[in-house]
Amino acid sequence: MGGRGKAVQGPRRLRRQAAAALVLCGALTLTACKGDGGDAGAAGTGPGASPASPSATASSSSSSSAPGGAAPSSSAASSKKPSPTAGAPTAAPAKPKPPAPGPACASTDAVSPNEIAVHRYTPEGGQYSLIVKHGHWGCPVAGGTTPFVTVGEETYIPIAEDAKIGAHAPILSGSTNKPITTHELTSWLETHPNKGLVFHYGVNKAGVIDILGQEEYSA
Repeated sequence: MGGRGKAVQGPRRLRRQAAAALVLCGALTLTACKGDGGDAGAAGTGPGASPASPSATASSSSSSSAPGGAAPSSSAASSKKPSPTAGAPTAAPAKPKPPAPGPACASTDAVSPNEIAVHRYTPEGGQYSLIVKHGHWGCPVAGGTTPFVTVGEETYIPIAEDAKIGAHAPILSGSTNKPITTHELTSWLETHPNKGLVFHYGVNKAGVIDILGQEEYSA
């Protein structure tokens, strides 16, 4: 009996060991399958992996499109920005100043009827004659003086030896006319020619100057 019992227990033990081996093999197989699935999920390809976001995809595609896989440089992007001054209208050039208007106070009379500018004298013909130019008064200039604007050519007007003549500076001192003789006047003109002092005058019936008075203003 004892030997038969041992013989029966032997095959049972073998069957239990074979079953345990099958269970262990199945467990190892399941473990290997789970390990493969876990690696796939970690890599983003398994069933549990979440899909990549659109922004990440767009970012990676734009990065890969640059040469060598590098992202576009900031200098290239900034070069496309328009300059702040580009296309700005240029300042209009300053307008030139208009020329100064001409004198509006000039006399409309080309020649004053009784005023002359005395320049020189001549004793030709046995009689003193004044060398004069006719004209009219112009506009006041700097200093308050008013020029006598002469017109035409020089002309000769005889003067009487006993003409009534009045003169002041620069022929005489002072600003008030004082009487002088024809000889005194011609002597001053000889040493001061072409001064153009202005005189009003009157003539007698023969056309000879018998009244001569120096004007307040001179050229």
